[in-house]
Amino acid sequence: MHVKEQLLTLKPYQPGKPIEEVKKEFNLSKVVKLASNENPYGCSEKAKQAILSEMEQLAIYPDGYSALLRTKLANHLGVREEELIFGNGSDEVVQIICRALLSPETNTVMATPTFPQYKHNAIIEGTEIREVPLVNGDHDLDAMLNQVDEKTTVMWVCTPNNPTGTYIKENVLLEFLQKVPKHVLVVLDEAYYEYVVAEDYPQTIELLKDYPNIIILRTFSKAYGLAALRVGYGIANADLIRKIEPAREPFNTSRIGQAAAIAALDDVDFVLECREKNQKGLQQFYQFCEEQKLDYYRSEGNFILIDFNRDSDEVFGALLKKGYIVRSGNALGFPTHLRITIGTEQQNAEIIEVLKEFVNH
Repeated sequence: MHVKEQLLTLKPYQPGKPIEEVKKEFNLSKVVKLASNENPYGCSEKAKQAILSEMEQLAIYPDGYSALLRTKLANHLGVREEELIFGNGSDEVVQIICRALLSPETNTVMATPTFPQYKHNAIIEGTEIREVPLVNGDHDLDAMLNQVDEKTTVMWVCTPNNPTGTYIKENVLLEFLQKVPKHVLVVLDEAYYEYVVAEDYPQTIELLKDYPNIIILRTFSKAYGLAALRVGYGIANADLIRKIEPAREPFNTSRIGQAAAIAALDDVDFVLECREKNQKGLQQFYQFCEEQKLDYYRSEGNFILIDFNRDSDEVFGALLKKGYIVRSGNALGFPTHLRITIGTEQQNAEIIEVLKEFVNH
């Protein structure tokens, strides 16, 4: 059986280890997972109620157009309904973009390290991939522009970037967008948008009217705490949305996901509270890094990348034995770093104590 050659060297996405598996392996009664940038405070009570009310409808297909969610979200964001596309997480919107715009005749430009699904999907489409190394954790936008030619169809810009947590300032982004040729789609992946507090972070929705060649990706998986329900979306020029829609799977967001997302949008206070607690959590880690003289990136996401100056698998393994699942930097292109999701105040304090023992050992 002939499978696409490019699939033979690809590995499926490797998520963090499941809690139950770690409990069993190390005979632990308590395990804390700080590996997948999930919201440690769960989701809004309003979303939970909406989920329960959908339980009687499970035999019925969801609305493939996500009409109610579309109207709600368009009003929330101040955009037109036809400027939205929904996905099974923003991961699927990444896949839709790749299916629609990438082929063996094109190339795509991205930073490295960044969110791995850009490259993963690009490989499947057989396109040429042009990677530009980060500089001090930041996108090197000028170097990325230098990689663009007439065959470039998509540029990927993750801000805040996963795994570094760094972001692109408004003036820097504007200068960059002015130089990008009109035939290139710029994907602004803002999965962590709701956590951002930087005052010079660009409000990209306002740029849509001037730049028909951008698409903004956001999600309900992070700050809204609905990761299990997989609802993400793209915001772009209506003409672009119309052209890429045929690459979307039918019924790709569930009834439950749509209902929960609609309710979550009504609970603004929940998201603001999560952002505030996340900021306090980041401060706990910043203080630890300063005290221990460890290099780290200041983050606008709900995670932090810390350099432990040794093989990250070693630190990852030591934490695992103590019941803490984090993300080893080896899988992220940072072989001496760990990416740690910001947990509750108590979870942060506990893992920091374990890390102190390890660093000072």
